[in-house]
Amino acid sequence: MRHRVYGKKLGRNTAERKALKLALTRALLEHGRIETTRAKAEFVRSNVEKLITLAKRSKLADNPARVIHAQRLAASRLNNDRVLVQKLFMEIAPRFENRVGGYTRIYKLGPRKGDSAEMVLLELTERAEA
Repeated sequence: MRHRVYGKKLGRNTAERKALKLALTRALLEHGRIETTRAKAEFVRSNVEKLITLAKRSKLADNPARVIHAQRLAASRLNNDRVLVQKLFMEIAPRFENRVGGYTRIYKLGPRKGDSAEMVLLELTERAEA
């Protein structure tokens, strides 16, 4: 029985799962959209939304120490990539300041040709202006 069991294993051990989550999160924040399987998209979606919320809340803080703390938390979750943390706090979070939640959307693309895995497009709802 799966009573109260949280999360998906995706057929991987713990280290592989953490690496996959980090890679997909970084790719989504860098590019704004990624094409992946439905299970992986649902796996990464909550992580990305929590990072955006963290960045948004730090902008509302009056205390500069809270802003630095939030940046350090985000950096620790993004493998200390300073460029990506800067992009998250300066470009991505301000786009979502009027949105309460739901920073990502999933479009179904149909089955993958090789193994019929359900493919989706995971993207940030507020796209950067081209």
